[in-house]
Amino acid sequence: MTSHLDTFVLDRLPAPGLQPRFLFDLPELDYPGELNAAVELLAGKDPDALAVVNDAGRWTYGQIGDLSDRIARLLVEEEGLVPGNRVLLRGPNTAMLFAAWAGVLKAGGVVVATMPILRSGEIATIMERARIDHAVVDLRCLEDFEGAARLTGLARQPLVYDGDAGVGALESRLRAVRGGFAPVATASDDPALIAFTSGTTGQPKGCVHYHRDILAVADTFARHLLAPAVGDRWTCSAPIAFTFGLGMLLIFPWRFGGTAVTVEQATPRALLESAVRHRATVLATAPTAYKAMLALLPGQDLSALRTCVSAGEHLPAATWQAWRDATGLRIVNGIGATEMMHVFVSAAGDDIRPGSTGRAVPGYEAVVLDGRDQPMAAGTGRLAVRGPTGCRYFDDPRQGKYVVGGWNVTGDTCRLDGDGYFWYLARSDDMIVSSGYNIAAPEVENALHAHPAVQECAVVGVPCEERGQKVKAFVVPREDRRPDAELAGILKDHVKATIAPYKYPREIEFVDALPKTASGKVQRAVLRQRG
Repeated sequence: MTSHLDTFVLDRLPAPGLQPRFLFDLPELDYPGELNAAVELLAGKDPDALAVVNDAGRWTYGQIGDLSDRIARLLVEEEGLVPGNRVLLRGPNTAMLFAAWAGVLKAGGVVVATMPILRSGEIATIMERARIDHAVVDLRCLEDFEGAARLTGLARQPLVYDGDAGVGALESRLRAVRGGFAPVATASDDPALIAFTSGTTGQPKGCVHYHRDILAVADTFARHLLAPAVGDRWTCSAPIAFTFGLGMLLIFPWRFGGTAVTVEQATPRALLESAVRHRATVLATAPTAYKAMLALLPGQDLSALRTCVSAGEHLPAATWQAWRDATGLRIVNGIGATEMMHVFVSAAGDDIRPGSTGRAVPGYEAVVLDGRDQPMAAGTGRLAVRGPTGCRYFDDPRQGKYVVGGWNVTGDTCRLDGDGYFWYLARSDDMIVSSGYNIAAPEVENALHAHPAVQECAVVGVPCEERGQKVKAFVVPREDRRPDAELAGILKDHVKATIAPYKYPREIEFVDALPKTASGKVQRAVLRQRG
């Protein structure tokens, strides 16, 4: 069953035998065959309750519902969208972007959201891969889109809006569009979005997620670990093109009757100040941002905040403890993947063990695989997971590498203990072999992070004639510390005293900033190339 008249995405899904095994064991995952995720997220809410708030204004569920209806009607009746068409969304997190996201799904389209920091060449690659039919673009992101459109010759003239100012060309057209729209009766397993990975290991991979997947990440991780409540105010640094941000800032608030607190340029300072100003109750960002915010906490009123979530990178135990000491709040750590859409291993409350990623989220199963791809009861191996979401690469031969024996193999190396807790060691290709010893780069990073002179750091293995590889650390020092040989020696001694001495960085290079992907992850491959 499908509502899609344009079957471009359906025709390019991996064969059933190449897809992972899906699990729907929880009763809340028993979705009907006909399901439109946008309709379901907005249904049953108090029309006067706040759906989105930011420094530009406030939008109720009634207003977002009406705006998304009119966007859907315009796309279908004036722009010729048919179910299954791909619609590129481009802009920072705003109420208008969120309404466009919902409108595309109501119209039966497939959302392809892009990171605002991507440039024309990167956008062109996504447009060509997804064969973009339509585009809804923030005026401030128009130049790079137009460059990509010229490169590809794809997509008709974009619908251009002006952030949340309400004065753009799209807003003018929408004023003449009548309200109300009969949403397309999409199937629960109709494609709803294509989320593209950052492409740091080559050509970006398009991950297809269904309408049911959008609800499943809310009904597993959010429902069971975050204790969502009506009226919660959720804020997150990640754009919704990054599925961590899509969940934390749009899906979860709307699924549970909360409010999205959006920040367009979510630097640690801007995110913290917005959380204070708008009385956020749930805060989500990356470990490095939590560390940066520690110095900004004095004088800030975080009394409304009850839940903090970290993902995107491993959360060092030292950062977790420092945040707990400063705020009294325990960060909920988690590991997820674009292929899985959101977090599948985590722990909350009294179940948290600092330094551990946690246990399999209800609805998911997680194991570590040995060298023969067999699950182990405990030990160190490649992390593998299965649940209600999973990898469906869009027209990509790499599907066979990610899905092994029905498991999604994430590319992470972890230690699984006897209590079912996963302890992250490294990306599987980030293990450093030095003089015959296996050294996990994040373990060295954790030790460095524990020193007060370190603001950020990344550790890689670089060629060494004597050892095969040696451990090298790239360190961003705090502003009040001089990046010199003396500090390098202090940091080396600190690592030797914190973990096994053979793991210490033989070389330390001080840098002003670390190279990162559009989703904020450190690009260790770039650092390895620098040596």
